[in-house]
Amino acid sequence: MQELINSFADFISGIGLFQMTWQMYAMWGIVVVLLYLGVAKQFEPLLMVPIAFGALIANIPDNGMVITQAQREVVALKDGKVERSTMNDVGFIQLELAPFKDAGVSKQSTEGLDAATAAAYDTAMNQPMYAEEATDANGKVQKGKLVVTGQTPQKYLLVKPHGGLFDWLGLGIKCEIFPALIFMGVGALTDFGPLLASPKALLLGAAAQGGVAFTFLCAVCVGFTKGQASAIGIIGGADGPTSIFLASKLAPELLGAIAVAAYTYMALVPLIQPPFMKLCTTEKQRKIKMKSLRMVSKGEKMFFCFTVTILTILLCPDAAPLLGMLMFGNFLRECKVTERLVACAQNELMNITTILLGVSVGLTMQGVRFLKGETLLIIGLGIVAFAVATCCGLICAQIMNLIPGWRKNPINPLIGSAGVSAVPMAARVSHNVGQEADRTNFLLMHAMGPNVAGVIGTAVIAGYYITTLQ
Repeated sequence: MQELINSFADFISGIGLFQMTWQMYAMWGIVVVLLYLGVAKQFEPLLMVPIAFGALIANIPDNGMVITQAQREVVALKDGKVERSTMNDVGFIQLELAPFKDAGVSKQSTEGLDAATAAAYDTAMNQPMYAEEATDANGKVQKGKLVVTGQTPQKYLLVKPHGGLFDWLGLGIKCEIFPALIFMGVGALTDFGPLLASPKALLLGAAAQGGVAFTFLCAVCVGFTKGQASAIGIIGGADGPTSIFLASKLAPELLGAIAVAAYTYMALVPLIQPPFMKLCTTEKQRKIKMKSLRMVSKGEKMFFCFTVTILTILLCPDAAPLLGMLMFGNFLRECKVTERLVACAQNELMNITTILLGVSVGLTMQGVRFLKGETLLIIGLGIVAFAVATCCGLICAQIMNLIPGWRKNPINPLIGSAGVSAVPMAARVSHNVGQEADRTNFLLMHAMGPNVAGVIGTAVIAGYYITTLQ
């Protein structure tokens, strides 16, 4: 009878209701807001709904489906002794240092250790486990360094068995899989013809990155680290996959807040941009009609993909996962002989990746980590980044119209706002605002040039940040 009572007591104590915290209840409110934006207002529903549902799952006691704090036990050699240390959270730190078996350590080093650690050491003697500092056979101290990587090899770190299904799904972000696949789908859906027909659109795409740089400085000034500031600033590029890619490398602890801010502002492009577009331009400028773009051949588009892939990766190798897949997807589209692959990249693969990416981002939004003052700062800085990026593109277009050689064919400044990377939404907003000034003005194809240039520019900046700050 006592055993029955104890079992019932254990069952009652294990009910999730008794494990709820106020942060979890607060996150339920945020989930409702995200679902409202996605379902009722249809703001980026394909991502807003999975993110919201992932956040809901992350804030229900789940018995191990989701990691709340990843603890990694490191068995390492230091000063001739085996030591154990624990690294918390999701930093993915790998100790890349002197091997045990090259350090002249005897079997007696396992004395006094518990069985698990002794077994781990025995395993380490037969494979390259690494230590923070060790003395080699010649008596020379070998020191190593901390290296941030995507997924830490199991043979380097002994990982406690935390997490479950959704933890494994989250590896798609941690291992840089989902953002790269999204970029391949975007490439398969994108026509670079308008950019090739008017190469000066590259300047507008580059100018819009001013919002990224400005917000980086603002974030550093309010106390964020440079890595965190770079991930926050990239929100100004209005490129969700790039924001996630950069945050997973330089600010994994802010991934949820940055992703939500990036996709929310992408969804709100039709509401955020028009006031700034009208503020920075005159009625006369908004009525400027641009000449029709020339037709771009298939060969030109294929050569562009090939050239951009080589040049950008040579100049900025850390942007390779994004730009390489973007150009690969576009090459599949333009070569005209891989219709089945293009259809898969545009539809099935894109849809599957979008679902998993959204849910994985939502799962990072545990209330205890999300409900902090820095989250509000990130959201505030995100709108600053977006506004400055929009204004920089508009002002750049007006400056270009002052250049003598381009005065004969003036640019409608409205297309400068499309330099943010929200493809093709930002281009449609430019077109719609132009139509409000003159119903006979068609700017969509002209705005697509700066729009796709912004995608490339944001990815290059992300690679630069990774190279210099990681």
